[in-house]
Amino acid sequence: MKLAPRLLPPLLTLALALLCWEAAVRLAGVPAYLVPAPSQVARAAWEEAGALAVGFWLTGSAAVLGALLSALVGISCGALLAHSRLLERAVYPFTVFLQTVPLVTVAPLLVIWFGYGLRPVVVSAFVVSLFPVIANTLSGLRSVDPHLHDLFRLYGASRRDRLLKLELPAATPSILTGLRVSAGLAVIGAIVGEFFTSYAGEDAGLGVLVTSWIKQYRTDRVFAAVALAALLGLALFSAVGALSALLLRRWHASAREG
Repeated sequence: MKLAPRLLPPLLTLALALLCWEAAVRLAGVPAYLVPAPSQVARAAWEEAGALAVGFWLTGSAAVLGALLSALVGISCGALLAHSRLLERAVYPFTVFLQTVPLVTVAPLLVIWFGYGLRPVVVSAFVVSLFPVIANTLSGLRSVDPHLHDLFRLYGASRRDRLLKLELPAATPSILTGLRVSAGLAVIGAIVGEFFTSYAGEDAGLGVLVTSWIKQYRTDRVFAAVALAALLGLALFSAVGALSALLLRRWHASAREG
C-alpha cells in the first residue's frame, strides 16, 4: 500500500485550512484568548511539551485499555446474544442504555465506586465504547448466509465449529467496523472521565489539562491539548484500520485497493 498518495490530499487540505485560519485571525484581530492562531497554538504546545507528553500517555493508556476491554466484552456479549433470541430480548435493551445515558451524569459516580486515578477513566472509556462493538458483532453474526449454516449442519459441524469457522470469520468486517467506532469513542470517554475523576498535578491527563487551562484562560494551550487528543483518536482509529486491512485484504472487497 502506497501511503504517500493517500496522505497527500488530507495533508494539503490541513495545511490550507491552517493558513486560512492564521490569516483570518490576524486580519480580523481576534484576541488570542478567544481564538488563537495556529502559530500561537504551536508555540504553546512547544512550551508545554512535557505536560502534554505526560497527558498524552495517561489519556492514551486509559483509552487503549478501555477500548481493549470493550472489544473483549463486546465481542463476547454479541456472540452470546446472537445465539439466543430470548437472551437478546432480555439483555440487548440494557446495552442500548450505555449509549443513551449521558456520560457526564455517570462519571461522578465512578469517583464514588473506583476513586480517583486511572481506574475510573478506563471504566469511563469502556462504558462509552462498548455498545458499538456489541451492536456490530450481533449484526455481523446474524447476517451470515443461512445456506452456509445449512451446509455446516449437513456435515455435522458442532456449534463451536460453526462459531469459530463460519460465523466469526463472516462477521469479521462488521466487528472491525464496530471496533473502529469504539476506538474513537474510547478517547472521548477517557477525556470526559478525566474531567470528573482526575485532579490536577504533575501527572495529569489531557482532560485535566484542558479543564485547568480553561480556568486560566490559556486558550492556546487548550487548543494544543484538544489537537493532541484528536491525534490520539486518529492513531487508535488508524491502528484498527491497519488491523482491518491485515485481516481482510486477501478476501474481502472492502479492503481491496481501488
